[in-house]
Amino acid sequence: MQTAGLFISFEGIDGAGKSTHIAALADAFRSQGRSVTLTREPGGTPLAEKLRELVLNDAMDPLCEALLMFAARRDHLQQVIEPALASGNVVLCDRFTDATFAYQGGGRGFDLQVLGQLEQWVQAIPTENNRLRQPDLTVWFELPPSIAAERLAGARLPDRFESQPLVFFERVAAGYGARMQHDPARFARIASDQPKAAVWRLVRQAFEQRGWLSAEVPA
Repeated sequence: MQTAGLFISFEGIDGAGKSTHIAALADAFRSQGRSVTLTREPGGTPLAEKLRELVLNDAMDPLCEALLMFAARRDHLQQVIEPALASGNVVLCDRFTDATFAYQGGGRGFDLQVLGQLEQWVQAIPTENNRLRQPDLTVWFELPPSIAAERLAGARLPDRFESQPLVFFERVAAGYGARMQHDPARFARIASDQPKAAVWRLVRQAFEQRGWLSAEVPA
């Protein structure tokens, strides 16, 4: 029988350490014989990458920003995520809809009901009585915004989001917290204000506890 696909999203503000651990988790799954699709949002397809550039760099109002995020997500789902899951792949996605609720909803203060309606339209799975496509697990790298700012200081030229003041990221963090409270079983909350090795142990443990990775054998 074909192994069922697995959809994992990684969330957190920039500087929380997502990228390092996505790569490590991909290696861990591959070492156990799984095919892995690595992708990101906004982005993941040629169209969605073009929309990403607009969202990150061009001035626009919050509604336009939200619409572009969900337009990119729709194409990403149809072209990448759904086919990969149907093939039995593990899909590791750097951000998904929780980021939209955190950044556009929490950070920008945009209407959560509108975001919820867009989520219903874009993520419905017609073959499953319109159940929404959500990650099987969301790994939230929780980091105080002040520490994230220190990590990113001088690292690169900031985009429209990275250049926001600290209070913006405090609202984003609160948005992630609210999203987790809405669906706590879907989240693995990782305190990422620790050394990289300690964070990785927590990430690995979250997958071992769910039976998705076998326990690591000490060297």
